[in-house]
Amino acid sequence: MRAVGIEEFGEPEVLKVVDRPLPVPGPEQVRIRVTAAAVNPTDLLLRSGALAAAMAGQQPPYVPGMDASGVVDAVGDGVDLAVGEPVMAFVNPFHAGGGAQAEYIVVPREHVVAAPRGLDLRDVAGLPMNGLTANLALALLDLPEGATLAVTGAAGALGGYVVQLAKHRGFRVVVDAAAGDRDLVRGLGADLVVPCVADTAELAGAYRAAVPEGADAIVDAAVIGADALGVVKDGGRFAKCRPYELASERGITIHAVQVPGHPAKRAALEELAALAEKGVLTLRTADVLAPERAFEAHRRLEAGGVRGRLILAF
Repeated sequence: MRAVGIEEFGEPEVLKVVDRPLPVPGPEQVRIRVTAAAVNPTDLLLRSGALAAAMAGQQPPYVPGMDASGVVDAVGDGVDLAVGEPVMAFVNPFHAGGGAQAEYIVVPREHVVAAPRGLDLRDVAGLPMNGLTANLALALLDLPEGATLAVTGAAGALGGYVVQLAKHRGFRVVVDAAAGDRDLVRGLGADLVVPCVADTAELAGAYRAAVPEGADAIVDAAVIGADALGVVKDGGRFAKCRPYELASERGITIHAVQVPGHPAKRAALEELAALAEKGVLTLRTADVLAPERAFEAHRRLEAGGVRGRLILAF
């Protein structure tokens, strides 16, 4: 079967379409004939070698990708899904089976749910990883209804899901956005939009001009880091969506959002699918590319400014 492979770490051009053996599902596992797989920031880190330690003990070519859509192709014992059923799945690329960017993948039953009905499976591929990240971030912050939540990177794929889920949960949402993105983030549900700043050292000032008391919490989807702490009030909460060191200040609680450790993936994925089906979550696809153009997707994502998710269609 075809898969996007990384035989050596490096620039996007190291990505190649390689041949891999057809995986066989074991008990409580599902094999999916992949329709599409999304390209996420973690894929860039894997390809560059920044996550080489996580691949220790595995042999290249490494297959990236953390979410996919497709149809059930085969099942192991104890699986209640039917062959031919449209599904979406979270995929962990840090194991011998590899990631989502392949014609066929095998994943645990608990990582697979029925795809939202009435939506293009290519668009659905962009939901599992970013949706789970948004879901976990809000669960960790554990805010009461009516709380004020700040979101950096609200115009991006992750930030957009955070905004929509937060509004669904009854929060007041404040975001920063460039002039060209203001209508987009308002359409996603943002209550307040503050100007985007070129220097992140000025970010807290921009937010505090709109919310002088400070936000109850922030989801840092744009990976601003320490400069975003000032957005949050004393004793507030901070969700960081990438592994990096961040020292607390003023009694702020720091939460690390790591989707592989999400304690209830199946239930969360089922909720995300239901919300997408109802139109509460908007599936935004920036472009659909062939696997042979995976390097182009990496280049575009690295350059920034992508609105929605870049999808590889198999």
